[in-house]
Amino acid sequence: MKADKVRELDTNELDRQVRDGQEQMFRLRFQLSMGQQEGLKKYKGLKKDRARMLTVLRERENDPEAKAAAEAQAQAIAAEQPKPKRRFWQRKEK
Repeated sequence: MKADKVRELDTNELDRQVRDGQEQMFRLRFQLSMGQQEGLKKYKGLKKDRARMLTVLRERENDPEAKAAAEAQAQAIAAEQPKPKRRFWQRKEK
């Protein structure tokens, strides 16, 4: 994933993707230790992607203006998405 695409994601999505990437890296390391060399290229790519995501998260943490801009962009995207319809078996939230 390119750095431009990473910067477009909101902070929550980045956190989720970092956790997912870390889990995939763990599984690939396990496979590599078992002797399967097929995942080496994928492992290196995941490692670089994770580093990009962590860098963007760190930039947002250090720069309050960037953090505010990312949150505003995430809210605008969330407002554009239609809300899911309630089903008859779902209760109203109080």
